Amino acid sequence: MRTFFPSDSCKEPQLSAINPQSWLQVERGKLTKLASQSPSSIDSLIKVSEPPILPFYKPVHYVEVLAQIHEELESCSPADRSNLYLLQYQVFKGLGEAKLMRRSLRSAWLKASTVYEKLVFGAWLKYEKQGEDIICDLLSSCGKCAKEFGSIDIASEFPVVETPSTPVMQNDTPCPRIVSFQIGDEKITCDRHKIAGLSAPFHAMLNGCFTESSSDDVDLSENNISPSGMKAVNDFSKMGSLRELQPSLLLEILVFANRFCCESLKDACGKKLASLVSSRQDALELMECALEEDSPVLAASCLQVFLHELPDSLNDKHVVELLSSLDRQQRSTMVGPASFSLYSLLAEVAMDSDPSSDRAVLFLKQLIDCAGTSRQKMVAFHKLGCVRLFRKEYHEAEKLFEAALSEGHIYSVVGLARLSHIKGHKDCSYEKISSVISSYTTPLGWMYQERSLYCDGDIKKGDLERATELDPTLTYPYMYRAASLMRKADVQSALEEINRVLGFKLALECLELRFCFYLALEDYQSALCDVQAILTLSPDYRMFDGRVAASQLRLLVREHVENWTTADCWLQLYDRWSLVDDIGSLSVIYQMLESDAAKGVLYFRQSLLLLRLNCPEAAMRSLQLARQHASSEPEKLVYEGWILYDTGHCEEGLRKAEESINLQRSFEAFFLKAYALADSSQDPSCSSTVVSLLEEALKCPSDRLRKGQALNNLGSVYVDCGKLDAAADCYINALKIRHTRAHQGLARVHYLRNDKSSAYAEMTKLIEKARNNASAYEKRSEYCERELTKADLEMVTSLDPLRVYPYRYRAAVMMDNHKEKEAIAELSRAIAFKADLHLLHLRAAFHEHIGDVIGALRDCRAALSVDPNHQEMLELHSRVNSQEP
Repeated sequence: MRTFFPSDSCKEPQLSAINPQSWLQVERGKLTKLASQSPSSIDSLIKVSEPPILPFYKPVHYVEVLAQIHEELESCSPADRSNLYLLQYQVFKGLGEAKLMRRSLRSAWLKASTVYEKLVFGAWLKYEKQGEDIICDLLSSCGKCAKEFGSIDIASEFPVVETPSTPVMQNDTPCPRIVSFQIGDEKITCDRHKIAGLSAPFHAMLNGCFTESSSDDVDLSENNISPSGMKAVNDFSKMGSLRELQPSLLLEILVFANRFCCESLKDACGKKLASLVSSRQDALELMECALEEDSPVLAASCLQVFLHELPDSLNDKHVVELLSSLDRQQRSTMVGPASFSLYSLLAEVAMDSDPSSDRAVLFLKQLIDCAGTSRQKMVAFHKLGCVRLFRKEYHEAEKLFEAALSEGHIYSVVGLARLSHIKGHKDCSYEKISSVISSYTTPLGWMYQERSLYCDGDIKKGDLERATELDPTLTYPYMYRAASLMRKADVQSALEEINRVLGFKLALECLELRFCFYLALEDYQSALCDVQAILTLSPDYRMFDGRVAASQLRLLVREHVENWTTADCWLQLYDRWSLVDDIGSLSVIYQMLESDAAKGVLYFRQSLLLLRLNCPEAAMRSLQLARQHASSEPEKLVYEGWILYDTGHCEEGLRKAEESINLQRSFEAFFLKAYALADSSQDPSCSSTVVSLLEEALKCPSDRLRKGQALNNLGSVYVDCGKLDAAADCYINALKIRHTRAHQGLARVHYLRNDKSSAYAEMTKLIEKARNNASAYEKRSEYCERELTKADLEMVTSLDPLRVYPYRYRAAVMMDNHKEKEAIAELSRAIAFKADLHLLHLRAAFHEHIGDVIGALRDCRAALSVDPNHQEMLELHSRVNSQEP
């Protein structure tokens, strides 16, 4: 998710503005200690900013909203589906569920009932896939087309417009068959009946009671049509189509056709012009005419050019001016019923670039004007309120937040509370949030987090603890507590607190705060580790409220750290890898990339770590850099294979692995082929092929880090085949080369041999060695008695509250003990901050068990919003739906 609030300035300030020189700009080893630093000096270094107000749709009961959307999707007309999927997208965005957001957009695109929706949602998906052009190129090299979001032939999407039949006009005087139209000095002879058939006005003129109906000559000199244009109109009246004409002549005919209501001619003209729109300048010039003459096909074609070039087209002030100044009728001409979808996209692109920009305001104003339902209005009002607040336009922001709140968006009260605080009414802010908290039997974490900003002492501490209890994914409470402890010189507790959140959520702002802690402690090696991890995740990241580039601070810290040789770096990498210290490993690799080492291999290692840390976008960026820096064609093919595999194109990834092997047998090529085959094939017989591929990989040169992984994978395949002795050998050999995760595989072997105590002991070794061991505790819980299981799973939730298995286990135990309310409450605790299919599925089953059909149906529908194709969920939904009164 992109950060909403950018820095105030992009200038590089002097470091004295943020006062870190007391920590950095002195000789190494001669810094004064933390205890001797003044409180103000420490405060300037470890300042924690208030949590941002998120410009997203954040319903209090998101499960109910998702369920309602699903219910409406089941019965709505095709015309309403895309708007419902857009609303679903906005709910998932508020929850931070990137994959689900993209899937909702794709559903909106697939279910589009008009060309306008196809255009908008296709452009939105293309925008979301920025930087993935390489994937399209790779698929093309495999003979697979991937241009699904390319340009649409707009003209072909519009039906042919037929001229409506006209009533017979009563006229006692017979009309001449031929009529000549005088235009200047030239006469164009036409078939009266053919011209009359173009429109009702022409029919009335030439066959009705007007003087022209009995005249051989009609003067059209004052109607802005040239002789050439009238000849083309005459040809169209006879043939029903336009020949190839100059754009200027087509524009002239379009204006003429609109004036005389010649709908079929106007349609043909619009489609001809639409096929000529090929550049942004074309689109700008033709859009004005399209809107003035009410030509939907031409307007849509021009719009397609602007959308296809997002976000660059919004850097063109003429495009922004045009799109932000349309009235309702013009919007209807340009984008039909998809106005809200269009301005949702334009506003999002503008805010991603600069949320304080004038264009963000202009597009959000249009969004408000397009909003038709209460839900659409609350989204639009809240977003513009956030932008106004950031621009310090407080009066306007207040009105917008109040409007959003009146439409039912409770989260907008956060904006009102901040505004009251800005005005100096801290007590009023506290009361606003307290009122919201008291209105709900199950308040949310953000409510207590927000109220904590307006109180002090134990009350503030209590609110922050409650916020973490209700939503452990909120980073501000951890950061505030850690900073407070650091100011009290309780260093160990401060680090433990910030490490709590970094153990399950690699948030840049938390890494930055820990970096500051290490500066204050003069632990420059650890500070360097964190700033290098930050730069790996976000190369352009700016620290200290956006005022200083992280890269600049890294250079300063490096002055206080001893340089490592290449050999030192490899030793450090092995140590961190074996400790399962992924952040430390990232930092070492960042440092190694500065050397002359083979960069392709290092970027590849980096991508593996980033995937483990749940940073898929950064991982893909590293994988693309690995491809770019590959030292040979076979190596490049391997990275291309991983790019394809990681984006869901397994078959094409396998093909790249095979191409690489044909050129050169290598560890990575065999490993990729084995990995992809094991993951994609449902045929049990493929296990022997995977084994042989991994064995071939192990015969090829590689370092111990990768060989340990291959041995671990090979052990897993042997376990699945029931070859426990062979599996144990693999895991033991992996442990010999310090692949610590192999303890988990060996524990599984012990368990399958009915030796639970050895399995437990093996997992205990992993817990003792690993830095990040939530998964180890979770796995160990399977190898012990219930009380120990409960303790291990409590530890898992403490270390990583996003892991859903512990909640499900505890709820199942409660259900077995007939504690139905407690079981449902346990699941609800996690569902409040994590939209997880398995949690919703289990809670739906519990609701069904106790006869709560409405609750079960709600959870089923919400779960099907998360995964509409989940078979067990579909069966449960069908069963519960049949019980609904």
